[in-house]
Amino acid sequence: MISPLRSAAMIAAALLPVAANAGPIYLANGTISGSSAGANVDLSGLTGPLENGLPGNILGGIGSGLAYAGGNTFLATPDRGPNATVYNAFVDDTTSYISRFQTLSLSLTANSAGTGLPFGLTAALTGTTLLSSPTALNYGSGAGLGTKIDGTPLGSGAPSQNANGSYYFTGRSDNYAAGTSTNPANARFDPESVRVSNDGKSVFVSDEYGPYVRQFDRATGSLIKTFALPANLAVTTLSPKGETEIAGNTIGRVANKGMEGLAITPDGKTLVGIMQAPLEQDPSKFVRIVTIDVASGTTHEYGYKLTAGSGVSDIVAINDHEFLVDERDGKGLGDGSKAAVKQVFRIDLSGAADITQLAGTAASKAQTVTKTATPFLDLVSALTAAGVATSQIPAKIEGISFGQDVMYNGTLLHTLFIANDNDFVPGTAGQNQVYVFGFTDADLPGFVAQRLTGAVPEPATWTMMLFGFAGIGTMARRRKAVPRSA
Repeated sequence: MISPLRSAAMIAAALLPVAANAGPIYLANGTISGSSAGANVDLSGLTGPLENGLPGNILGGIGSGLAYAGGNTFLATPDRGPNATVYNAFVDDTTSYISRFQTLSLSLTANSAGTGLPFGLTAALTGTTLLSSPTALNYGSGAGLGTKIDGTPLGSGAPSQNANGSYYFTGRSDNYAAGTSTNPANARFDPESVRVSNDGKSVFVSDEYGPYVRQFDRATGSLIKTFALPANLAVTTLSPKGETEIAGNTIGRVANKGMEGLAITPDGKTLVGIMQAPLEQDPSKFVRIVTIDVASGTTHEYGYKLTAGSGVSDIVAINDHEFLVDERDGKGLGDGSKAAVKQVFRIDLSGAADITQLAGTAASKAQTVTKTATPFLDLVSALTAAGVATSQIPAKIEGISFGQDVMYNGTLLHTLFIANDNDFVPGTAGQNQVYVFGFTDADLPGFVAQRLTGAVPEPATWTMMLFGFAGIGTMARRRKAVPRSA
């Protein structure tokens, strides 16, 4: 029997019947191209220019990470900001774009027209929350790093918004101090994946610069905690130029290919991060998964072998030991080529060996996570079957999240939302897209919904945070969790 709370979140559709074990069904897609503040503009209120001349409130890249927050609400993380505008090679054209997460409303409505996809997706940006630390962070001085786009010295990487005990994280690549790349006081931050705590009050964000996994207050964006990750993920020779970092290290993450994906188990107790690419000390096609106990901070590492993708973009929890992993290439819209590999695999950590103390061949020969031989979802096949040309499938398919349930011709479907990172260049990579797929319990046995409960803050803009205001709303329980499989 379906509970009233669950049925209230469902949308009825009277289309074709759903066959058992039919696999994911392409339900809907939507585009996010702006906000109430204007086209290609977010709700941060940061209208001042960045070092490359672009506005601080530019909207883009929001499919780097995507997380369900209950109802029709999702959170999305843009990465380190716009760096496609050539202005300063010494910092890889990165800017003092303040790290943030966007709050989205993604509403599904049954399509009764008889043609097209089964559902329509209405996508709207409802809030922008900037990420900061209550304690001082390390910023670059800009000395010896050339000039800005107007010809003046690059200057400090500290945002002018720093005040009253708020020190903002930014994407500028020189915002670090001496030591390893995982120094928790470094201000440089390249958000890639985001998840919401079960009580709705915190967000967890993984990044590529450290790599880092940080916990922030959802209402204010203020840092709560930086988790200590295994030392073998860090690099010791740091540089504002990624190529120099790569050349200067033999151990640790590869520049711009750190912790790309992050999952949270349905009980909210464990974070599961995945590296985008092999560590410097590991063989090709072999990436690491890191589990983090939220309460204690205890970590473990496991091996994952890529299939056809060049790297991993995200991971989402099916239950406490099984996950969906998004493998992809870098081809498609935005790359000037045709998409080939955008596949979502099911994996199981049960029985995998902890490889924290292993490297190279020894790590790759240890028991890796088990993985289905065929993908749970082949996005390129699904979209081309719906008439989308491979040249129009975004190159950077990065954010994946489960979402709200729907009814499709009398059958309960769970949903999987998939988003792209358009690198802040909609003219080249298209707008931020969201694709929605439906699946049954038979398609994904053992699926358990995250147990989202409790109060949920309203989205906070930068202006609200500056004056210390935060609204609190109420979130209905997502849906009743099914018993875990043994």
